[in-house]
Amino acid sequence: VQLQASGGGLVQAGGSLRLSCAASGSFSSINHMGWYRQAPRNQRDLVAEVQSDGDIVYADSVKGRFIISRDNAKNTVYLQMNSLKPEDSAVYYCKANFWGLGDHWGQGTQVTVSS
Repeated sequence: VQLQASGGGLVQAGGSLRLSCAASGSFSSINHMGWYRQAPRNQRDLVAEVQSDGDIVYADSVKGRFIISRDNAKNTVYLQMNSLKPEDSAVYYCKANFWGLGDHWGQGTQVTVSS
C-alpha cells in the first residue's frame, strides 16, 4: 500500500492551504486516517484524525482553524488549513490504518508559513 501526500507549500500568515493524501495498492479497507506534523527538533504530533465512522479528533492548537475530511470512495483524506500561523510550519505526514496491515505513512509534505 502507498500513501501519496500533496498540497504543501509556502503561504503568508493568515492564509490557507489544503493537503490531500490518497491511498493506493491492495487493501480491503481503511480504518482511521489522519495528519501529523513534525517541526525541526520536535517530535511528530497528531494534527487531526478521522475514523471510518466519521468521528474526528483535533489537536487543541488547530481546533477552529483546520478541517479534516475523507472521501472513502477515493480513499483520500484532506486537511483544510485556514488562518495559518508561523507555528504551523512543519513537515506534514498523513497516516492511515489499513485493516489487517496496520499503520502506513505518507512521504511528508512541507508547509511553511511566513510572518
